[in-house]
Amino acid sequence: MSRREDHGAYFLSDDPAILDLDAVHAYLTRSYWSEGIGRDLVARAAAASLCYGIYGPTPRALQVGFARVITDTATYAYLCDVYVLEECRGRGLSKALMAFVLADPRLQGLRRFALMTRDAQGLYAKFGFGPMADPTRYMEIARPGMYLAPRQAGPGSVTPGTPPRSDGPPA
Repeated sequence: MSRREDHGAYFLSDDPAILDLDAVHAYLTRSYWSEGIGRDLVARAAAASLCYGIYGPTPRALQVGFARVITDTATYAYLCDVYVLEECRGRGLSKALMAFVLADPRLQGLRRFALMTRDAQGLYAKFGFGPMADPTRYMEIARPGMYLAPRQAGPGSVTPGTPPRSDGPPA
């Protein structure tokens, strides 16, 4: 059963049936973390995740914000793709969205809830997130610019489906 919560002239919902994937794609494709991402990948990612939207102002109720959680709903969750449209910021919507996400019954009792951010540490700290206790335990395969056309991709990027390039000796 989906949840809905009012926030002034806006409302938050986790109902996947009302997500506006065109609006989500329009924002994500210009974001620093998924620049150039295709709509088909946004749809596939949303279908395999818990998604949360901010809609309003009423009565038009356009989608103005989004968050996605990748999780097994038992031990781990990863928060990503969080945004509030620039023209809707300053209304407490990001805080309302975080409270709404963290109150989801499917996300209670997790051992770890992670995220990455370039510039919103202050927001997330208000909800209990902090730096990794031991960053040396975290590893990743990073492919910056992978959604951009090959001529626009950044240094160290790879063609989708190919392993990342290693600049060091083989392990």
